[in-house]
Parts: sequence; C-alpha cells; structure tokens
Amino acid sequence: MGQRRKARECALQILFQFEFNTGDPKALVKVYWEHQKASSEVRKYGTWIVEEIIAHGEDIDRAIQSASKNWRLSRMAVIDRNILRIAVAELLYEKTLAPAIIMNEAIEVAKRYSGEESAVFVNGVLDAVGRLLKEKAGKPGTAAGPGKEGEHE
Repeated sequence: MGQRRKARECALQILFQFEFNTGDPKALVKVYWEHQKASSEVRKYGTWIVEEIIAHGEDIDRAIQSASKNWRLSRMAVIDRNILRIAVAELLYEKTLAPAIIMNEAIEVAKRYSGEESAVFVNGVLDAVGRLLKEKAGKPGTAAGPGKEGEHE
C-alpha cells in the first residue's frame, strides 16, 4: 500500500472519530497519531487532509451536496461521507495529483471500508463533483497541498 493511500485511510479514521467526539480536533489528531504507527510522510499528508477538511469543511460539504442532489450529506453513511470529504479536499486543494488518481483512490478506499455499492456511490458523486469543478476552473482561491510535482499514488 502506498504512503498516500495509508494517509487517506488514517485521515478517514480520524474523521470517523470526529463524527462521535466533540472535543478539540487538533487534540484528537494528536492522540490518534500517538497510537498509530506511521511514517512521517503518512502523518504529514494525513494531517494535511484533516486540516483542510477542518478549515474548508463548509466549501467541501457544499461541493459534495451540489453533486449529490438526491442525497443529503446527513443521510449518507458516515464512511462514505468522509471518503467523499477526503477526495473533494484533495480535488480542491492538492494541485499536484491528477483528479483521476484522487477519484480512483477514493473508490479503492470505499471498496475496502464500505463495500462495492459504496464504491459505486462514491464514484458517481465524485464524477459529478469533477464536472462541477471543471465548470468553475480558472477561478482563483484554491491553494496547493503539500504534494510533490508529478507524484502519483
């Protein structure tokens, strides 16, 4: 398993904890990493994902909601909702990865943690998000993430 995939899975676990804990998010992240064996690259990228979702949660959720007209965010399965948040955060703020890579990774994580039906659902929503983002392409206001130019995973 690649370092970015592991980071995404760790971010998913952290976000899952956020769903049921009202404590300080930074403290929850710190406690998570204290009990998780992971490389510094995994920790850095996983933390970056979570921080982007905390900082831009409303924009991320709005993008998901716009793309999933028949599903309210609150009615989505917790795992699916958070896989979508991770992927949309990467689509919006990690400019060194191709959207296809981000989407494929989200689908693979959905298969592993939620099942085939969820993978199909995640794929459909992310396809719609991708189309919406292409329509809005060229508008300023997105920041690049910590990735390296040309890095694939």
